[in-house]
Amino acid sequence: MPQTVPTIALAPLGSLDSDIIVAIAQKTQQVFGMQTETVSLLKDVAFAYDPSRDQYNSTAILDALASNAEPARYRKIVAITDVDLFIPILTFVYGEAQLNGIACIISTRRLSQDLSVIASRPDYLQRIVKEAIHELGHTFSLRHCKDPSCIMHYCRTIRDVDRKSEELCRYCKILLSDEMSVLGEDRPQR
Repeated sequence: MPQTVPTIALAPLGSLDSDIIVAIAQKTQQVFGMQTETVSLLKDVAFAYDPSRDQYNSTAILDALASNAEPARYRKIVAITDVDLFIPILTFVYGEAQLNGIACIISTRRLSQDLSVIASRPDYLQRIVKEAIHELGHTFSLRHCKDPSCIMHYCRTIRDVDRKSEELCRYCKILLSDEMSVLGEDRPQR
């Protein structure tokens, strides 16, 4: 029986520019050492819409993604959407993940905040990539980090997102390496 290569599914929900998926794929492969594949796992997210908030419940979307996942094929799933996400205890979220689970989701909706229309695309893409890697880190059991430059640092504002780097701190790299060993994955040493 052929051995499957561990793959992370990138699951756009709705219409997204291809450069978003490419940027996330490149950084995902760099940080986690796994190949990516773009797949469609949900037709739409209307089921998660809350009219009283005019937002979408990210936890409901994660549950649907996890139930549609092919665990034998995909190690993890990163869903990307442009709808505004929330969890009941917060006004909004940039993303959410199942800690040590299979699925995470990010929203691009609020990541363009405070960016000028001219020459803002690289900053916008960087924010999206940071949030995707952050949420994916949670699926690999990484928790919020106290180091404000670490990609796993909790962000309350868009300025916090801008301040942190696109990299894991030394401590979080060790934790990820340990988690990958438990999963039987080899991760490139950096």
